[in-house]
Amino acid sequence: MKFFYKLTLILILLSFLACSKKDKEVILIKEQNLDLQMIEAYKEGLSYLKKQDAIAAAKKFNEAELLYPQSAWAPKSLLMSAYSYYSEDYYGDAIKELERYFKTYPNDQNIGYASYLIAICYYESIVDEKKDLGSIIKAEEKFKIVIKNYPNTDFAIDAEFKLGLIKDVMASKEIYIGRHYIKKEKWIPAINRFKKVVTEYDTTIYVEEAIHRLVEIHYKIGLEDEAKKYAKLLAYNYGSGEWYKKTYKLFNKKYENPSKKVKKNKKNSLIKNFKSLVNWDE
Repeated sequence: MKFFYKLTLILILLSFLACSKKDKEVILIKEQNLDLQMIEAYKEGLSYLKKQDAIAAAKKFNEAELLYPQSAWAPKSLLMSAYSYYSEDYYGDAIKELERYFKTYPNDQNIGYASYLIAICYYESIVDEKKDLGSIIKAEEKFKIVIKNYPNTDFAIDAEFKLGLIKDVMASKEIYIGRHYIKKEKWIPAINRFKKVVTEYDTTIYVEEAIHRLVEIHYKIGLEDEAKKYAKLLAYNYGSGEWYKKTYKLFNKKYENPSKKVKKNKKNSLIKNFKSLVNWDE
């Protein structure tokens, strides 16, 4: 009796093993089929991309990802979908795909490239710097992430460059608004705009004008000490610039042509006289 019982158990076990082996073979075949289907979809996506059909390409890359999401090709497929949209200026769609990529594959090896690409999408979607403030701020934020997380890379180098351009855009916007407030004689809002350029965008081409405007406004409203403070700053950093000459004219009504005075005196009497005028050494 015991013999038949043991024999039954052995037969059942062998049956399970046989089934298990068959199941593994079936799973393996399915995985191989999925892998082939995924590669085929990916290749079709590349073909559409070469034809500049971004939408068809993105769909094929999405198909490749969904066919085998556990595969190493899945994050690459999603990234290619985002790039397809970007290549034909569908920036909103590209950003959506990249956001999904960050959530789904946070540890993927191409995360640095994806971080750079989303920054570029926001950057290139800027059409009018006076209106597209949201895109400007987002691009600035994303470029800073690239610089922080991926230093000493080509991505970081280009991010630094484009961040400088964004600062120029932001500074120009502040200057534009500040000028508008001057015309309306709204002095405090104007001062705040120009101060922001001086403190936050001091490496841009607009800082020189911003300092002059601060001199101009403070002088106009009777705050000469404050005007002289900014005049000193302008003289020290931009003593040979056009905005410095305009500032000099505010304090010297008999001013005619400072360039001629500079030529006559090798020691630069213009700067010397101006420093004296604003009590430089006080």
